[in-house]
Amino acid sequence: MRDGHIHSPYCPHGSSDSFEQYIKKAIEVGVKVMTFTEHLPLPKNFNDPSPENDSAMSEEHLIAYFNELKKIKEKYKHSVKINIGVEVDYIEEYEKEIKEMLDKYGEYIDDSILSVHMIKINDEYHLIDYSPEKFGELVDLLGEIENVYSKYYDTVKMAINSDLGRYKPKRIGHLNLIRKYNKIYPYDYSGNKKLEEIVRIVKSKDYELDFNVSGYRKPYCDEAYIDGYLLKLVRDYSVKTIFGSDSHTHDTVGYKMKEYNRLMEELQF
Repeated sequence: MRDGHIHSPYCPHGSSDSFEQYIKKAIEVGVKVMTFTEHLPLPKNFNDPSPENDSAMSEEHLIAYFNELKKIKEKYKHSVKINIGVEVDYIEEYEKEIKEMLDKYGEYIDDSILSVHMIKINDEYHLIDYSPEKFGELVDLLGEIENVYSKYYDTVKMAINSDLGRYKPKRIGHLNLIRKYNKIYPYDYSGNKKLEEIVRIVKSKDYELDFNVSGYRKPYCDEAYIDGYLLKLVRDYSVKTIFGSDSHTHDTVGYKMKEYNRLMEELQF
């Protein structure tokens, strides 16, 4: 009964729900272990491609985030195990800066996730999950939707193989986030060799996958980010997964956790 992907009031693109609201909801739905995974600050020499410049919290807020969680972790230690964590955004060609940030703050981190939200095209960075319109621009830019998937999977592979130092996350966040708008931009990725290679590498490195269910809450997705062909690969290669609600509001903590547990039992994980 673990939720390994939860955001916080420190998320610039989330809600102002307090840590206590998230924790009380977790206890209510039976979560025994929870990880707050706020976005690690982006490199200072990197320009956030989000129009609102809100992809991650600032470094000025990071220590406050750690300190507040440390106190709350102690307060609720007899009710739920709270992990202090981060979601690390992989950015192509900024591996050195990300490693430096992790080296600087890694001692504060209990658990973490490595995610890809942006891809580099012609020396510019683009968010893949900002809006259907922005996703459509990526399709136009790369010529067809297959090329968008291909570029995304190439970037995920780079993230997994990157040298981010001893504090590099060993869990890959929402691997098929690229399918956030699949109802508008359908694409049959069954048999995709790049995705199978990614799963094979994850297995060989003994990494984990974030079984992220937030896609069910997205109107143009309506599936977990591990589903269909990817779920088959996870089963075939016996890759370990950790449930993640990817909550940005307290009311979705543990969302579909019971369904996830039943699925794992059916798959004999």
